[in-house]
Amino acid sequence: MEKAYESCMLCPRLCGVNRNAGEVGFCGETAELRLAWAGLHFGEEPPVTGTGGSGTIFVTGCNLGCSFCQNYQISHESMGKAVTGYQFFDICCALRDAGAENINIVTGSHAIPALASYLTAARDRGFSLPILWNSSGYETVDALKLLSGIVDRWLPDLKTLNSAVSDRFFRAADYPETACNALLYMAELAEKSSFQPAMIVRHLVLPEQVDDSREVLAWFAANLRKRAFLSVMTQYTPVPQAGVNSEQPPDRFLLGNEYDSLPILLDRYGIEEGFMQELVEDSSWLPDFTRTQPFSSSLARPVWHWSSGFVQDTGNE
Repeated sequence: MEKAYESCMLCPRLCGVNRNAGEVGFCGETAELRLAWAGLHFGEEPPVTGTGGSGTIFVTGCNLGCSFCQNYQISHESMGKAVTGYQFFDICCALRDAGAENINIVTGSHAIPALASYLTAARDRGFSLPILWNSSGYETVDALKLLSGIVDRWLPDLKTLNSAVSDRFFRAADYPETACNALLYMAELAEKSSFQPAMIVRHLVLPEQVDDSREVLAWFAANLRKRAFLSVMTQYTPVPQAGVNSEQPPDRFLLGNEYDSLPILLDRYGIEEGFMQELVEDSSWLPDFTRTQPFSSSLARPVWHWSSGFVQDTGNE
């Protein structure tokens, strides 16, 4: 694990920094695994949430850094706490004991070696909940190979196929090609999984970018329609703080006519298996990770928080 961080080339940013020595690259993280929050999440897609909730673990840092990230406190502001392998195992066990259906690793692309090591150790100690990989899709196939045989279900984003859009909002013009290659490899691994659906591809529709969404849906239909479910997300919410150091993202919600075009596109491309959010103009759901309960109490139940450790009081604070 340590060697992978010496001259870090794990993600497509290819920073080459020595994270073992405390240096940080684009992701903002050293070799330490830092977490921000863990708890039961009830707002994911039905196969992910199940009846007991998804045991969601938010990893601090991000190698993509979307300018509209709803979790900007974690991805941009480095909110979190370092954990050891034993502490990570204890968090997983606490989620299991709370009733979690799975362990849902959110934005762990820059920490794959540590996570692969810790998850393997958990398996060796008898931990049996399925592992779900919830990522931006901005990952190399070589890095994803470290997760082969460890991850049971895949929940990647496919944000855009337009390199100008990805350069503008992520400073990653190579995102389209990189993400497509990553998703195709994930689909290969998903075919070996006993869980169904073993892969759900998420696409967040951006205001003013419905043509871009059309390209994404067309690619999905041609490459993954028989191999994965599609989750069309329409929850885009302006988050001014997230774009403070990069290109300012759209400052409005999705319009009704933009939303209405999506079912037409799904029908055009024959995409039937999946999910589509309702259109709701509401920013009150945005998480605040300074709080033990970052989400609405109807959406989540905290188990562990970066500032206080294991949570006894599961109220709103």
